[in-house]
Amino acid sequence: MAEENEQGTHLDVPDFLQYSHDHVWVDESVTPAVLGITEFAANKMGDIVFVDLPEVGTRVEAGDELVQIESAKAVEPMISPVAGVVRYVNSGTEDDGAVINDDPYGEGWIVKIELDDDEPDLLSAGEYAKFIAQQQ
Repeated sequence: MAEENEQGTHLDVPDFLQYSHDHVWVDESVTPAVLGITEFAANKMGDIVFVDLPEVGTRVEAGDELVQIESAKAVEPMISPVAGVVRYVNSGTEDDGAVINDDPYGEGWIVKIELDDDEPDLLSAGEYAKFIAQQQ
C-alpha cells in the first residue's frame, strides 16, 4: 500500500506490518518481533545521524521511550508500542543512521523484542495510511 504525501510522492505502508500512532512499525510475523520507524517518520526527521540503542535484555512496556534518534533536525524518542524484552539491536543503524532513511522496512529495522503474551493495540496498514493522511 502506498500513501501519497503533500509533495505527491508515495510513502510505503506495507500491508504485512502493524503500526503505532507514534510512527513505529511492528512485524509480529517473526519471533522476536521486529520494530522500526516508518518511512513517514524517517522523512519527517530528515537525515538521521545517530541512534542511541537500548541494551539487549532491557525490559520495556508499551509507551516507554525505547530509542533516541538524532537527526539533522532534532532528537526524537522512539516510543515502544509493545511490551517485552529487547533481544537484538541493529548496531548498523547506530553506526549509520542513513540506513533507516534509505530502507526503513528492511535493513533499517532498529530492535527485535520478545513480546509479552498481550495483544498489542496497533493499527493495520489501512488505518495507519488514513492516520498519516490526516497528519499532512
